[in-house]
Amino acid sequence: MTEKPKSPAPEPATSAGAAHPSPQHPVRNQAGLWIDHRRAVIVRITDHTHDSIELTSDSDRDARHHGGEAATEARAKHPGISEDTQQRHFQGELEHFYERVITSLGDAEGIWIFGPGEAKGELRARLEKQGQGCRIVAVEAADKLSDHQIVAKVRAAILPAR
Repeated sequence: MTEKPKSPAPEPATSAGAAHPSPQHPVRNQAGLWIDHRRAVIVRITDHTHDSIELTSDSDRDARHHGGEAATEARAKHPGISEDTQQRHFQGELEHFYERVITSLGDAEGIWIFGPGEAKGELRARLEKQGQGCRIVAVEAADKLSDHQIVAKVRAAILPAR
């Protein structure tokens, strides 16, 4: 798993809205992330700056049994390894990936989670199981996005226009 820090960009943080930070309730420390089973882009916004990092998973998506070509490719990549063993390996890699993501969120007071597929729900369940569900502000579906689009989406969620 690799972590690629993105360059921080100083930004003033102002916002309005009951469910969002406001002048009475400053941004302090908020985070939003786009996640799938292969990567997560985490954007952290404080009162004065924002930064983003990218985490990649070591999970091998082809190691899961999907049937058809994917299953044939998985068996070819991992001959002699049962599908159950491949699935356990994949789950173990995902568990490690989710822990890295949670650690990277740090002490964010509010967390917005979005992305395609199942990973966002799996991360939500993991945060709730760890007693951190109260930090989750929203979980929503989103297609694949560029890093720039992810930062813009997080900023729009955390710092809505007046």
